[in-house]
Amino acid sequence: MEIKMPEFGRRLKLLRNERAMTQKAMAELLGKTERHYQDMESGKINVPGLTLIKLADYFDVSIDFMVGRRDEK
Repeated sequence: MEIKMPEFGRRLKLLRNERAMTQKAMAELLGKTERHYQDMESGKINVPGLTLIKLADYFDVSIDFMVGRRDEK
């Protein structure tokens, strides 16, 4: 069973916008293509654990916040 991550995508977009970053800049930060990053933000793909850790550290939030398990950053 494949689980999609729409809440993760919404929160990733929120955090990216708070930093006034483009999707292209985020893709470069992660070493991904812009299209791959767009798919992450739209919740179309599942994100590997190491990428979740990198994003949570970059935005200084918990992984639980990133995936929608908590509302506190």
